Amino acid sequence: MTTAAHPADERPDERPDERPDEPDATEAQPVPAWRPNTPAGPAPATVRHLRLATGLVHRTGAPLTVHLTVLGADRADTEVTAAGDGVVLVEVRVPVAATVRAEWRVPCAGATAYWTPDTNASRWLPPSWIAPRTVSLAFGAPVASLVGPDDRALCTAAAGGSGEPVRVGAGVVEESGEFAFTVEQDLTPDGPPLRLRIDLGGGHFATTLRDVTAWWAEGLSHPGIAPAARLPAYSTWYSLHQNVDAVAVERQAALAADLGCASIIVDDGWQTTDRTRGYGHCGDWDANPAAFPDPAAHVAEVHRHGLAYLLWYALPFIGRHNAAWSRFEKLILREEPHLDAAVLDPRHPEVRAYLIDQVSRSVEQWGMDGVKLDFIDRFAVADPPPAPAGADHATVHEGLRRLLADLDARLRRTRPDVIVEHRQPYVGPGLWPYATMVRATDCPLSPAENRQRTVDCRLTAGPIAVHADMIMWHAAETPEAVAVHLINALFSVPQISVDLGALDPGQLAVLRFWLGVFRRHAEVLQLGALEPARPDLGYPLVRAHDGRTTVVARYAPLPVELPARDTAGGPQTLLVANADRDPLVLLTAARPERALARVQDCRGEILSETVLDLAAGVNPVTVPTGGLLTLTREH
Repeated sequence: MTTAAHPADERPDERPDERPDEPDATEAQPVPAWRPNTPAGPAPATVRHLRLATGLVHRTGAPLTVHLTVLGADRADTEVTAAGDGVVLVEVRVPVAATVRAEWRVPCAGATAYWTPDTNASRWLPPSWIAPRTVSLAFGAPVASLVGPDDRALCTAAAGGSGEPVRVGAGVVEESGEFAFTVEQDLTPDGPPLRLRIDLGGGHFATTLRDVTAWWAEGLSHPGIAPAARLPAYSTWYSLHQNVDAVAVERQAALAADLGCASIIVDDGWQTTDRTRGYGHCGDWDANPAAFPDPAAHVAEVHRHGLAYLLWYALPFIGRHNAAWSRFEKLILREEPHLDAAVLDPRHPEVRAYLIDQVSRSVEQWGMDGVKLDFIDRFAVADPPPAPAGADHATVHEGLRRLLADLDARLRRTRPDVIVEHRQPYVGPGLWPYATMVRATDCPLSPAENRQRTVDCRLTAGPIAVHADMIMWHAAETPEAVAVHLINALFSVPQISVDLGALDPGQLAVLRFWLGVFRRHAEVLQLGALEPARPDLGYPLVRAHDGRTTVVARYAPLPVELPARDTAGGPQTLLVANADRDPLVLLTAARPERALARVQDCRGEILSETVLDLAAGVNPVTVPTGGLLTLTREH
């Protein structure tokens, strides 16, 4: 690894006649790209154009150059560090407050997908002229990957994970056929620098994203994950919505525990008698006395079934129909009339102290095991108002970080292994210290979306447990279709949200079998190396593996390649979960071998158990929809 400071390599974008004795200082800027979103206001008095040689080389053999534009300062201090084969780190600091914009381009040859953590976006290649996305502590993560043939990354790039707002852009430059990456950040002399990680090494895109999360994790500490956060959970949202009370929750808790769930998450409705699905009654956070007359006794009853208990809070919201509105209506970032609520301003210490006191009661007084913090992304206001009188933080993200850090410290004083759920799109590494699990955003009855969202989340979640959106199904759904819902969430923690007392025997058998699979293989499913295929097609095949076990989920009629044998010997296991309607699974083997094959249907009933003599090449095996093939390969 080599490190080099590059003040001498920074060259202003000057005309040739200004420095004729140094022809290399006249290297042209990239081919101009049309950007209709460029601000039309006056340019700063001082603008500096600089170029950084990275030492990286494109697939075409041309060197990769990072072009810096510094607005508001006449210089920038930069450093480029080699960080592995085809990887560099770039750091930029400024002597005075300035905005720094970095741009680099790669040949857009063979590109198949553009991956970002924004699962609302398609994987198509965007044009360079679309507006950049603003990533902050409360929204998104600053990472992207241009994917090419065989799921190899043409370029994976990330900014530092401190949570400072950055504006991230990318897209096809129509004028040159290149793909441009841009990162822009407002810097101050005493604030965090602009930090970039650029990877042209050509690894599998998932591997390059794991490397990014390892980079983000440097210097970050995490208190660890409570075991219950990695085991199946039950949620009341889709099954009961706001119609929750102690009796209903305790009934579902008993049934969920028997099926293998380790926790229950009680969602919206516990704090109000209102059932209109708005947020006008959020903010007081007192338990509805008619539904939960004795919260502590109720929690103790759920604990008796062996379940951890999490309670929902819409953290930013103060609703118009509760006592706290008059106290805080002047300490808000914005009103949201369609929600009958407003977003509180975390820059103010009174706001933070109130929220911490209200949320902490669930753990300190009622004995709960954790909290579900919803809508944190609502703090990501594009143009926040001036900080109110009495505010002790200048920016919203600083106030939010203080809120979450102080809340975490308060909760852990009572329960060191507290469970805290966050949700897409607030998935950045700046939030890792304050969360133990992150859930895919709402996508009811959409198994393919749940799959894509959970896989996306897994790729950059770092130490955090990833949960699927709550899994529900229509009462008339077939057992096979129920299994497909569950298999689509296989590489995450499933949250079940149906009335467990209303399931027919077939649905119940499916749920019991697959939750058992989730529990038995949690180590490889959640912590193994994840390799999703074809992001451009929504991950039709996903695999996870550790030293002994490989799990493959098949969502389309694609062949399954047997993994290479571990030369250390001993039995190795391959699990193939079939979520496709085609029952003919084609196993491709590199060489002849013998293996024990067990095929189970969606309920877990064994259909066959036999020794297979696998030939080199293609080997057909029948696995019904929703079923599981377990292949044990002896040394």
